[in-house]
Amino acid sequence: MSAPQFLPWQMDTARTWLGNRDRFAHAWLVHGLAGIGKLDFAVAAAASLLCETPENGLACGHCAACAWFASGNHPDLRRIRPEAVAVEEGADAAEQAEDAEPAAGTAKRAPSKEIRIDQIRSLESWFNTATHRGGWRVALLYPAHALNVVSSNALLKVLEEPPPHTVFLLVADAPDRLLPTLVSRCRRLPLPAPDADTALQWLRGQNVEPAREWLAAAGGAPLAALRLAQAGETACPPWLAQLIGPLAKGQAPDVGTLAESLEKVAAAEWIDALQRLYTDLMLASAGAPVRYFPSLAAGVAQVAARINTARVAEAARWLTRQRALATHPLNAKLFAHATLQRVVLSCQA
Repeated sequence: MSAPQFLPWQMDTARTWLGNRDRFAHAWLVHGLAGIGKLDFAVAAAASLLCETPENGLACGHCAACAWFASGNHPDLRRIRPEAVAVEEGADAAEQAEDAEPAAGTAKRAPSKEIRIDQIRSLESWFNTATHRGGWRVALLYPAHALNVVSSNALLKVLEEPPPHTVFLLVADAPDRLLPTLVSRCRRLPLPAPDADTALQWLRGQNVEPAREWLAAAGGAPLAALRLAQAGETACPPWLAQLIGPLAKGQAPDVGTLAESLEKVAAAEWIDALQRLYTDLMLASAGAPVRYFPSLAAGVAQVAARINTARVAEAARWLTRQRALATHPLNAKLFAHATLQRVVLSCQA
């Protein structure tokens, strides 16, 4: 049995932060770049706060509290996350209600992607119970942007009059996506992205190769790079190379064939790749190195030399709007075909 561990690039921040528990705030907003391990940090922080014999502020891994935490049964810990996230993590979606019972006659529905107000309300009985051994009580809420307006306001009321001995850890990519009044009730804890050498060393320890290309594809976020490597065969999708190749020569790619190759790929996935490509195009047009797809650098530079930057910028904004349609039940092939046509037109002289 071992306690959750902070990632290597988080250790200094964790020790400094946890070393001042006597004046600890009741609510912390842990935020930073997506894919750098914010949730890992928050989980390890919760274990450290609940540990009965912490070592240098961090969880010892061998006390009774650490054993309960490792087994998922610590009575002074609550995880508040959308049902859909709980299901992805392998938990029963029903546990999201914790102490709340479903309403009589409620029809079976798909797991919610939001943190609902009943999840916040179900914490009331927990707040009114003494902590197990007189220590901290930790509420871990993630991702914070899954709070809707109603649940955000319910949480705000709790934070305005916080229960004793309770620490809230909210995890978010971007605080500006949250209710401003909610953010104002939290102390911010920004987590920096690791430097490239640290990230590459960690990725190679996870058997990710070529680590540098995967890290670039993830924008320097090592956990995102690991997920990409586990999900795909190459850091640069082959279809993206097939798109850039002809454009670099001033030719039109075969949009129909490309659309067929994307038909069975999740729309959010290939739209994300196109958005990263647009960033590389804008960087190359400004004479800067590409960020995401170094293997396409030569072709991207050739395309960038001919593009109208205003037109590309407008197409990039349009592509962001298409992201909202990614989970809708559209005709996948037609959606991909129309999107690729717009991309090709924006990149032609």
